[in-house]
Amino acid sequence: MPHEIILTETSFRKLQEELEYLRTTKRQEIAEALRRARGFGDLAENFEYHAARRDQGILNGRIAELEKTLEIAKVVPDDARAGDSVGLGSIVLVRDLETEEEWEFTIVDPVQADPVNDRISMQSPVAQALMGCRVGDTVEVKVPDGTVEYAVLEIRH
Repeated sequence: MPHEIILTETSFRKLQEELEYLRTTKRQEIAEALRRARGFGDLAENFEYHAARRDQGILNGRIAELEKTLEIAKVVPDDARAGDSVGLGSIVLVRDLETEEEWEFTIVDPVQADPVNDRISMQSPVAQALMGCRVGDTVEVKVPDGTVEYAVLEIRH
């Protein structure tokens, strides 16, 4: 995990709410499942007990991950704008200079990322290459298939 992660206020609150839910409600549910499973007898061959212990381990891992993320997060206002250059929250229209295909996407923090719906994380290679660019700029981006060159056609906020 990086030393700092940038999150919008909304994403930060969302993670805080998830953490609170996991620490209280979900932790109690798993504790109850463990109590019930212990009542079934021999723990060595008790599937319910082992499943609840596995769930407890996954839960504790997620809680630790959320705590660390919230600890190192740099929170920016939801309406943070980058002026006339690409930044967090920008809606960017680019053209692939080889295929001439256009692609419009929004650059979001990692919590809001949803590549299927063209919401790409600011930590992705494409977003990293475009940060600070202006309309008319071109960038090369290393992708799994090689390198893609994009021209920035439009930036909206």
